[in-house]
Amino acid sequence: MTRIFSGGCACGAIRYETSSQPIVENHCQCIHCQKRSGTGHGSYLTFPVRGAVAITGDARIWRIAGDTGNDKLHAFCGTCGTPVYLTFAAMPELIAVHAGSLDDPSQFEPKLVTYSIRGHEWDAIDPLLPKFERMP
Repeated sequence: MTRIFSGGCACGAIRYETSSQPIVENHCQCIHCQKRSGTGHGSYLTFPVRGAVAITGDARIWRIAGDTGNDKLHAFCGTCGTPVYLTFAAMPELIAVHAGSLDDPSQFEPKLVTYSIRGHEWDAIDPLLPKFERMP
Protein backbone atom coordinates (compact mmCIF):
# COMPACT_ATOMS: atom_id res chain seq x y z
CA MET A 1 0.00 0.00 0.00
CA THR A 2 1.36 3.40 -0.96
CA ARG A 3 1.67 5.87 1.86
CA ILE A 4 0.67 9.47 1.24
CA PHE A 5 2.84 12.10 2.91
CA SER A 6 1.15 15.45 3.47
CA GLY A 7 1.81 18.44 5.64
CA GLY A 8 2.47 22.12 5.74
CA CYS A 9 3.10 25.14 7.88
CA ALA A 10 1.39 25.95 11.17
CA CYS A 11 -1.05 28.46 9.69
CA GLY A 12 -1.95 26.36 6.62
CA ALA A 13 -0.74 28.86 4.01
CA ILE A 14 1.73 26.32 2.59
CA ARG A 15 0.76 22.70 1.97
CA TYR A 16 2.47 19.73 0.33
CA GLU A 17 1.48 16.20 -0.61
CA THR A 18 3.20 13.26 -2.29
CA SER A 19 2.73 9.55 -2.83
CA SER A 20 6.46 9.32 -3.52
CA GLN A 21 8.43 7.40 -0.91
CA PRO A 22 11.40 8.94 0.90
CA ILE A 23 14.89 7.79 -0.05
CA VAL A 24 16.23 8.72 3.38
CA GLU A 25 14.80 9.81 6.71
CA ASN A 26 17.33 11.35 9.04
CA HIS A 27 18.19 13.61 11.91
CA CYS A 28 20.84 16.22 11.07
CA GLN A 29 22.95 17.77 13.80
CA CYS A 30 24.76 20.33 11.64
CA ILE A 31 25.04 23.82 13.10
CA HIS A 32 22.59 25.24 10.54
CA CYS A 33 19.89 22.74 11.52
CA GLN A 34 20.49 23.55 15.17
CA LYS A 35 20.19 27.30 14.63
CA ARG A 36 17.14 27.04 12.38
CA SER A 37 15.27 24.61 14.61
CA GLY A 38 16.28 26.14 17.94
CA THR A 39 17.10 22.61 19.14
CA GLY A 40 19.96 20.15 18.72
CA HIS A 41 19.00 18.87 15.28
CA GLY A 42 16.60 18.95 12.35
CA SER A 43 14.58 15.93 11.18
CA TYR A 44 13.84 15.29 7.50
CA LEU A 45 12.29 13.01 4.93
CA THR A 46 14.05 13.36 1.58
CA PHE A 47 12.19 12.55 -1.62
CA PRO A 48 13.96 11.77 -4.91
CA VAL A 49 11.82 13.78 -7.33
CA ARG A 50 10.95 17.35 -6.42
CA GLY A 51 8.26 17.45 -9.11
CA ALA A 52 6.43 14.54 -7.44
CA VAL A 53 5.75 16.68 -4.36
CA ALA A 54 2.75 18.96 -4.96
CA ILE A 55 3.22 22.25 -3.10
CA THR A 56 0.60 24.96 -2.73
CA GLY A 57 1.18 28.41 -1.27
CA ASP A 58 4.07 30.80 -1.60
CA ALA A 59 7.12 29.95 0.46
CA ARG A 60 9.81 32.44 1.33
CA ILE A 61 13.31 31.16 0.57
CA TRP A 62 16.64 31.78 2.19
CA ARG A 63 19.88 30.35 0.83
CA ILE A 64 22.86 29.24 2.86
CA ALA A 65 26.04 27.30 2.10
CA GLY A 66 26.16 24.03 4.00
CA ASP A 67 29.25 22.42 5.50
CA THR A 68 30.00 20.90 2.09
CA GLY A 69 30.04 24.36 0.51
CA ASN A 70 26.92 23.57 -1.53
CA ASP A 71 23.92 25.87 -1.22
CA LYS A 72 20.76 24.75 0.53
CA LEU A 73 17.52 26.63 -0.12
CA HIS A 74 15.27 26.68 2.93
CA ALA A 75 11.56 27.27 2.34
CA PHE A 76 9.44 28.67 5.14
CA CYS A 77 6.09 30.35 5.58
CA GLY A 78 6.30 34.13 5.43
CA THR A 79 3.23 34.41 7.67
CA CYS A 80 3.89 31.98 10.54
CA GLY A 81 7.62 31.34 10.00
CA THR A 82 7.32 27.54 9.96
CA PRO A 83 10.18 25.81 8.11
CA VAL A 84 8.50 23.46 5.63
CA TYR A 85 11.02 22.08 3.13
CA LEU A 86 14.47 22.53 1.65
CA THR A 87 16.16 21.90 -1.67
CA PHE A 88 19.78 21.58 -2.67
CA ALA A 89 21.51 23.55 -5.43
CA ALA A 90 23.90 20.66 -6.19
CA MET A 91 21.04 18.12 -6.34
CA PRO A 92 18.03 20.05 -7.68
CA GLU A 93 15.78 16.99 -8.07
CA LEU A 94 15.77 16.28 -4.33
CA ILE A 95 13.40 17.85 -1.82
CA ALA A 96 13.42 17.32 1.94
CA VAL A 97 10.44 18.07 4.15
CA HIS A 98 10.68 18.78 7.84
CA ALA A 99 9.36 15.82 9.81
CA GLY A 100 7.54 18.16 12.20
CA SER A 101 5.59 19.66 9.29
CA LEU A 102 3.90 16.33 8.48
CA ASP A 103 0.17 16.09 9.19
CA ASP A 104 1.02 12.73 10.77
CA PRO A 105 4.53 13.04 12.26
CA SER A 106 4.41 9.37 13.26
CA GLN A 107 5.13 8.62 9.57
CA PHE A 108 8.71 9.77 10.18
CA GLU A 109 10.96 6.75 10.64
CA PRO A 110 14.55 8.00 11.09
CA LYS A 111 17.23 5.70 9.74
CA LEU A 112 20.43 7.64 10.51
CA VAL A 113 22.03 10.74 11.99
CA THR A 114 24.20 13.09 9.93
CA TYR A 115 26.77 15.59 11.22
CA SER A 116 26.95 13.80 14.57
CA ILE A 117 30.30 15.53 15.06
CA ARG A 118 28.26 18.66 15.87
CA GLY A 119 25.88 16.86 18.27
CA HIS A 120 25.39 17.75 21.93
CA GLU A 121 25.08 15.49 24.98
CA TRP A 122 21.75 17.12 25.83
CA ASP A 123 20.25 16.26 22.43
CA ALA A 124 19.34 12.62 23.04
CA ILE A 125 18.78 10.73 19.78
CA ASP A 126 18.15 7.00 19.52
CA PRO A 127 21.60 5.49 20.20
CA LEU A 128 20.81 2.57 17.86
CA LEU A 129 20.68 4.82 14.78
CA PRO A 130 23.85 4.79 12.64
CA LYS A 131 25.74 8.06 13.10
CA PHE A 132 27.87 9.77 10.50
CA GLU A 133 30.25 12.58 11.48
CA ARG A 134 29.41 14.33 8.24
CA MET A 135 27.28 13.52 5.18
CA PRO A 136 27.73 9.84 4.23
